[in-house]
Amino acid sequence: MRRTKEEALETRNRILDTAEQVFVEKGVSNTSLAQLAEAAGVTRGAIYWHFRNKADLFDAMMSRVVLPMEEMAARAGDDDLEDPLAYVRACALNVLDHLTTNAQCQRVFEICCHKVEYVDEMVQVRQRHIEARNNCLKHMERGLRNAARKGLLAPSVNPRLAAVGLHALVDGLIVNWVLDPAYLPLARDAKTLVEQYLGRLRAIPVRAGSRRASPVVRRARAEARD
Repeated sequence: MRRTKEEALETRNRILDTAEQVFVEKGVSNTSLAQLAEAAGVTRGAIYWHFRNKADLFDAMMSRVVLPMEEMAARAGDDDLEDPLAYVRACALNVLDHLTTNAQCQRVFEICCHKVEYVDEMVQVRQRHIEARNNCLKHMERGLRNAARKGLLAPSVNPRLAAVGLHALVDGLIVNWVLDPAYLPLARDAKTLVEQYLGRLRAIPVRAGSRRASPVVRRARAEARD
């Protein structure tokens, strides 16, 4: 039984690995499950054993890359984080670092950004993309609200809008870099770009020796409570 499960997992991963390669070369809409089966050296029945349809297969391919990132970001709202803003920064940089150093991540994001059309059975994938985006925004916003509660955000910062801005920055870098890696040296400049954005959100620190929090921090804490 254990060997059967291992073989099934091996077959599933071979199908997903093959899908990444074929989707990059031909695009999702131009690839049939029969072509995937042939390229993976399995039967169509084997594909349908593991996946309901091409959209289900596509979603599984995406999840292998995206879920670890979502799991990391989900901790941004934890109360025990000393500096939630630094954690949000780490999450954003983790995504960009993984993109520039992991070939599988590059393939999957290239497919997601440039090789799929939301037509026919792939329409349901559009909803998955929206859900993934909304989850990402939710985690970012929770992290920024957590930072505001700790007095780490400037009082003028709207956590929701700040989360949208950070998502737009990271998502825009991904879309443009996988389209053309010559767009910018992302591995070198990602840290600077993210820090320039988040640095403008951080509250001015309390001066050494001051007994009370600065007006900036007090206002930030009050707005976070509201």
